[in-house]
Amino acid sequence: MAHTAAALGLTKPNVVEPLQVSFAAIGIEPSDWEGDVLAVAVTEKDLCRSPCSSFENAVLKRLDSQLGGLLSEASAEEDFAGKAGQLVVLRLQGQGFKRLGLIGLGRSAPFTAAACRGLGESFASVAKSARAGSAALALASPGGIHGEFKPNAAAAIASGTVLGLYEDNRYRSESNKVHLKHVHLIGFGYGPEVDRRLELANYVSSGVIFGKDLVNSPANVLTPVVLAEEASKIASTYSDVFTATILDEERCRELKMGSYLAVAAASANPPRFIHLCYKPPGGNVKRKLAIVGKGLTFDSGGYNIKIGAVCNIELMKWDMGGSAAVLGAAKALGEIKPPGVEVDNTDAEGRLTLADALVYACKQGVDKIIDLATLTGFCRVALGPSIAVIFSSCPVLALFWHVQRSISTGILTPSDELHEEVAAASEVSGEKFWRLPLEESYWETMKSGVADMLNTGAIPQGGVITAALFLKQFVDEKVQWMHIDVAGPVWSHKNRSATGFGVSTMVEWVLKNSSSINEDEATQGGEELV
Repeated sequence: MAHTAAALGLTKPNVVEPLQVSFAAIGIEPSDWEGDVLAVAVTEKDLCRSPCSSFENAVLKRLDSQLGGLLSEASAEEDFAGKAGQLVVLRLQGQGFKRLGLIGLGRSAPFTAAACRGLGESFASVAKSARAGSAALALASPGGIHGEFKPNAAAAIASGTVLGLYEDNRYRSESNKVHLKHVHLIGFGYGPEVDRRLELANYVSSGVIFGKDLVNSPANVLTPVVLAEEASKIASTYSDVFTATILDEERCRELKMGSYLAVAAASANPPRFIHLCYKPPGGNVKRKLAIVGKGLTFDSGGYNIKIGAVCNIELMKWDMGGSAAVLGAAKALGEIKPPGVEVDNTDAEGRLTLADALVYACKQGVDKIIDLATLTGFCRVALGPSIAVIFSSCPVLALFWHVQRSISTGILTPSDELHEEVAAASEVSGEKFWRLPLEESYWETMKSGVADMLNTGAIPQGGVITAALFLKQFVDEKVQWMHIDVAGPVWSHKNRSATGFGVSTMVEWVLKNSSSINEDEATQGGEELV
């Protein structure tokens, strides 16, 4: 009987081949495509019939005619109504494609980035069930996507497809082989801009999977030393743009990182403080950004040990989800190589050690800082498993909202530049955020009788806010700063796996900062960045 590495007590995971799937957007009729599986995304409205019982939708009507009415019969027999989440796969003979899949979109197709990623995951399910080597995804109503959104829609579907195919098989004796190698997207536009976004999606998806693998790794495998080694591998792989500085306990002591070392002292594993620095090709730095991630490789709770079912102590390997997002983004940026921006990626453990990391980042002379951390259970209580909390050092009270976007990007104030940037990035990434106020009056509950401050509030209410207020004390007032609590969306209980949350949005945020530099210099007649 085969045994897994984990069951045998081995700490070295199996070597798993990375996913290799190519994506191309093409401009043909779905009925003319040839390959293993053609999947068509269908709304309930697309299935409306004319008085003569044929489909009113042109794409479905043409397919049904080509299949001799099989599509009409199958949709009736399978009770397929185009409802959201419905999937049907039909086996065919004598056609250019061996199987036809129908994917329900619901009453209408809300073509946001999040919806497109979900469609990609459904498409992956169809392809996996058919063990397809080649597959195509078409829209029954391609006119539902606005032209300017088509490149981002194609990229989101590609990302969703890759992430839907992904399985962490490093600790299994047997794994399901992914057969899919080639994907065509029909109805999403085509040309250089679509191709560019598909290429970016490939890099970002690779970064997300890297982040997922880090979070999924058990704590006896992913120790602080191993996490630092993974960061060093990124620097060596992309040595033209990345350098890595790994601070050991002695160096951290020299830098007076007392909070970090106090937390690290509770572990038998030696601490490592990771500093990855990205410098653009040519070294033409116009803006300095910092992304800080919490990297506690296992959080037992210390003396306040996590007990009870709701504490999920068996899942506390996810407490380095913030640093996983940082390193996943770094891996993607190493491939993309955006010009004009320098990015400092730092990794620390817990709010106490995030404090030292924020001070360290400010000393690097950065213009903007975003930190990501699985900081509080309050985040999950407030917003559930899919949405991250965001805070920012904005002088305008976040409770007074002038601009409201979709719930997928949260709510923001138009005067806050950093919120605008992250909101715009999330519209492309499809990751969800919601803003909460940095209520300064809550700081009164953080005051200590024997020290400058407590690291938690004296009252149980508003814990997600007091955690952010604590971090705010360690950020230079001249530096724009945002705190993102990813404790909710870092893990999928449904899939029992990490999500890689934060990687996509951080990459988009860096790219948007890079492109804004390009636009500013073009306006000012500055040198062209390539």
